[in-house]
Amino acid sequence: MKERSKLTGGPPQTQVFRPLPVYAGIYIPVISLLAVILLVFILSDTPVRTLYFFFIGPFSNLFSFGNMLNASVPLVIGALGVTIAMKAGNFNLGGEGQIYSGAFCTTAISLLLSKYGIGQSGVITGILAVTSGFVCAGLLGVFSGFCKAMWNTSELITSFLLSCAVIPVVNYLVCVPFNDPQSSLQSTRKIAENLRLPLILKPSVLSAGFFIAVGMVIIAQFFLKRTKPGYEIRMTGSNELFARYGGINTKLITVASMAVSAGFYGLAGSMAVMGTYHAVIKEFSAGLGWNGLAVALISGFNPSAVIPSALFFAWIGTGARTAMQNTGLTYEVASIAQAVIFFISTSLVIRNIYSKRGKTDV
Repeated sequence: MKERSKLTGGPPQTQVFRPLPVYAGIYIPVISLLAVILLVFILSDTPVRTLYFFFIGPFSNLFSFGNMLNASVPLVIGALGVTIAMKAGNFNLGGEGQIYSGAFCTTAISLLLSKYGIGQSGVITGILAVTSGFVCAGLLGVFSGFCKAMWNTSELITSFLLSCAVIPVVNYLVCVPFNDPQSSLQSTRKIAENLRLPLILKPSVLSAGFFIAVGMVIIAQFFLKRTKPGYEIRMTGSNELFARYGGINTKLITVASMAVSAGFYGLAGSMAVMGTYHAVIKEFSAGLGWNGLAVALISGFNPSAVIPSALFFAWIGTGARTAMQNTGLTYEVASIAQAVIFFISTSLVIRNIYSKRGKTDV
């Protein structure tokens, strides 16, 4: 180990977080749903009626079904961001601030460009606005990746702390200089109608952002599996020492993967603004970053499994909301179910760390 340290200029790298086993994607949802059923029988006076609305409610009409699909859009894109970072051996915990800042930058650019009459067709303005959200959030990832590449600073700490610092800054911008005085909420002004993504399943709020999310999954899968940069990312995450000997610039991969990961989170915020809210409501994205992380854990950091994982997560939230509207069940049941998913997923990761395979240096 010491010899490796002398040759590479630093301590040997090990892959701390390993993908979940394939079977985990089956029994994690099963266990979480069993927890929901148990809670319903404990907390509800009409458990059978409550379970009906929880499980069947999201599919009972176009409004609920479309809203469930729409809720999965930021989860899919955010989970892709986590996956790309993980494939390079990094862990991005800054999703909360990255989604929020990406959404704000998209809204601010949309409002400013519309104000000065740039891109009246909506296409140019929309592309610029979404790009600004991606770049703004990506810069947060660049900072964490640069600190790790140059000084071996933990990206978990830097990404999380930077996210915590960014959120109150965006809150100030939303509530003071960009605040909409005509709104009863603490929010920015709404973006122009020609910049909003078209609705595809009325009367729900499902927008064309769903197709964009599916397209991003296809692009991410192709990029990681079929391109040279994708191979370099996977090799760096699998065995950084071997990647260095193979001529891969692992420091550049670290910075780039964190930038793209954060950019995907920013894109999730952009889709939320342009497809659902049409403005930035103060802390509207609270919890989305962690939910995206949970979806990535369920999918085993596999892009092709992100969509079903996100749909399952959105189903839990929509089912709890539907049950709350029709019975006496509280929405906290969904939070408990999501907490169970987190617990099981991270427990499996920890077990992988201390498995015989995980103890072996790469």
